[in-house]
Amino acid sequence: MQPTSIYPVICTDRIAETAAFYVQHFGFTITFEADWYVSMRHSTASSYELAVLDYTHASVPDLGQHAVAGLLLNFEVEDVDTEYERLIKGARLPVLLDIRSEAWGQRHFITADPNGVLIDVITNIPPSGEYATQYTAAAE
Repeated sequence: MQPTSIYPVICTDRIAETAAFYVQHFGFTITFEADWYVSMRHSTASSYELAVLDYTHASVPDLGQHAVAGLLLNFEVEDVDTEYERLIKGARLPVLLDIRSEAWGQRHFITADPNGVLIDVITNIPPSGEYATQYTAAAE
């Protein structure tokens, strides 16, 4: 298979609110909008896409007819401290994990969207010795 695009679709009954959240706080622009589905691309990197889907829509199989659960979206950024100030201090988004540096090579914090989808905002930092050896050549 040679995909032309891969992107997450958040299943929710809060279509407009969820789309507005990602537009306002994470720089997405809407590329298609219906009352049951919204497709978005990031305003500075068009290869980054995200969609929101009404989980009760006829196109969703019975197995998926429920709201999103257990999803964590990672947003890797140049300066996590600046994003912390903007999103947590400025926009007052919820803090689920306060900003901190991790031995495995990340400085990050975790917030959430209106559906409870976890959003991990990350800047990669040098890992400690024990973790540095666990990175493969493919990670470079």
